[in-house]
Amino acid sequence: MASPKKHLLIRRVAWACAICCAGGTAFAQTRLDSVTVTGRASPPVSVSGWGDLSLERLPLQASVFSAERLQERGAQRLADLTGFDPAVADAYNAEGYWDQFTVRGFVLDNRFNFRRDGLPINAETSIPLDNKAQIEILKGLSGMQAGTSAPGGLVNLVVKRPTDEPLRRASLAWREHGSTTAAVDLSERFGTAREFGLRLNAAAAHLDPLVRDSEGHRRLFALAGDWRFGNGARLEAEIETSHRSQPSQAGFSLLGDTVPEPADPRLNLNNQPWSQPVVLDADTASLRWRQPLAPGWIFTAHGATQRLRSDDRIAFPFGCTASDGTYYADRYCPDGSFDLYDFRSENERRRSDALDLSVQGAADAGGLRHMLTAGVLLHRVRNRFQRQAFNFAGTGTVDGRSVTDPAPDLTDENTQRDERSTEWYARDAIAFAERWTAWLGLRHSQLHRQSVRTDGSRQTDYRQSFTTPFAALSWAFAPDQLAYASWGRGVQSSVAPNRDFYTNPGEAFTLTSRQAEVGLKGSSAAFEWSLAAFQIEQPLFADVPADEEMLTFRPDGTQRHRGLEAQGAWRGGPWTLRAGGQWLHARRDGSSTAALNGKEPTNVPARTLTLQAEHHLAALPGLTVEAAAVVESGRFVVPDNSVSIPGYASLDMAAHYATRIAAHAVTWHLGIDNLADKRAWRESPYQFGHAYLYPLRPRTAWLTVLVGL
Repeated sequence: MASPKKHLLIRRVAWACAICCAGGTAFAQTRLDSVTVTGRASPPVSVSGWGDLSLERLPLQASVFSAERLQERGAQRLADLTGFDPAVADAYNAEGYWDQFTVRGFVLDNRFNFRRDGLPINAETSIPLDNKAQIEILKGLSGMQAGTSAPGGLVNLVVKRPTDEPLRRASLAWREHGSTTAAVDLSERFGTAREFGLRLNAAAAHLDPLVRDSEGHRRLFALAGDWRFGNGARLEAEIETSHRSQPSQAGFSLLGDTVPEPADPRLNLNNQPWSQPVVLDADTASLRWRQPLAPGWIFTAHGATQRLRSDDRIAFPFGCTASDGTYYADRYCPDGSFDLYDFRSENERRRSDALDLSVQGAADAGGLRHMLTAGVLLHRVRNRFQRQAFNFAGTGTVDGRSVTDPAPDLTDENTQRDERSTEWYARDAIAFAERWTAWLGLRHSQLHRQSVRTDGSRQTDYRQSFTTPFAALSWAFAPDQLAYASWGRGVQSSVAPNRDFYTNPGEAFTLTSRQAEVGLKGSSAAFEWSLAAFQIEQPLFADVPADEEMLTFRPDGTQRHRGLEAQGAWRGGPWTLRAGGQWLHARRDGSSTAALNGKEPTNVPARTLTLQAEHHLAALPGLTVEAAAVVESGRFVVPDNSVSIPGYASLDMAAHYATRIAAHAVTWHLGIDNLADKRAWRESPYQFGHAYLYPLRPRTAWLTVLVGL
């Protein structure tokens, strides 16, 4: 049963929606009829680092998902994007926890691979989508854009800002089993010259998904404002505060050496009487000043602060001891039993502060046209934790019927972390020979990191500096048709544990990744397409035995991903068709562990295909039906590739109906995910030295109603 407070919060937001509906004309004396524009508009991609240039002009691959597109597909969290783009896949995406991706087969680091309006944030939290205008995913290395980051991609969240015209919108959403969400999106401009703008997004939700024992709630309040000056200068400010409380979903695993039949996707092994919710609170605020300088030049100062508070708690299955005494360290026992641990890490606090100062503009020099950007990013991270519990609580079973006693004592130390970085960057797009452009970028990072256990032990303190270049050449061989080749480097930073049994405690390392890519892309009034071939090489580090008692943390081989991506969209009459595919050849070589050489990374499909079709019904204007399919090949479960899960195919259906009721625009979105209720293992993350399996989400119906006020 949901608590009265949860229902009260949802009712209040719902009442706010109703009040806005009734009094919508009081907010604006003039209302324009809605206009539908059919055509092609390539969106700007700020995550690229090249300003507001449209995607079709850039020598890279990226995807942009608008808020409208997310609503049409019923997306409620970042993890739902995995069915939108074949290069984006799941990486330990559990109900009730934060979202994690792989892009081009590499797991993104939630600490370093996420941006919010271009500034770095920590994504070890729940990220609400209600106040996001679009989600951008850069595919490939991001050394030029982000300094230290995992290879594969970069995710940027673009916040909704005040609109030029008044906006009044309310929505009510329902999703099986009984999740309900009420939200408002309001925007208005004020002042004699309409120089002031405000946009409010608020949402409240009762969470009751089909996964059992995962009932919770969330809420969001976000306010964005701007002040437009007559000289073209603009001041933008925004705040966001969110809260989510929900038990997370524990993973299944191998039963000995056997892959079990896909489990009931509604079953949650985190169902002990003492299981508690994961609580994720986030507060973010930013301030951005844009000041025109000489014609064609602009100075931008953009600062943000983020404060996260988390209570991370779960009844956590991990390995097992069989009745014959055999210990399975990375899977469950053949009889379906497992060791269950009481994990609690409460009052986790993460703080991130960033300030970016940049100048951007265009100039002619040496007979060439230059689009220049130069700036500096200052970033500070401070993470504080308390002692944690990770205590054996008894034996569980995969049928979810075992009951154990809690073991909440805080017996384990945690790790405090601090980081300061200064990143200088410069970029230049040089247009020459009419259709040719050279793209040059450089980022120099100075890094200082410190860590220490909560008991004062294992202290590390190191400084590094490195430069990550990017170069590309593009050729517009026809109007709206582009060919390009690019090369870039990315960097990760790592340190050997400061422990007595390491031969090199506290030694710092720089992990330099490299990417080469060639691509084609084009567009016309009816057709858009892109094709890219890439190779990414990432060095790997590991604990390598030095003798019978000592370990050395050192380089240990390379992971190489070679791939081909293809995407296209066609619009003709009432039809819109989209298709995308990724073919990936990912291998590990050069490891001191011979059994790992030539093997594929875990939880990465070698082939992924996405298909989408929309049809506007002429017999009923305003009605659109949509089908979306995802087809994935199998994934390996353990590093030596001795076990794998088969691939699967899933089909989603949706219908959208736009109409007017009492002078208000009303849009209905109705959908069914996993229409055939396909049973399969969706992903196989190898996390914390353990193999886990997550089932494909069950057939789920959902409904959203949007009302323009």
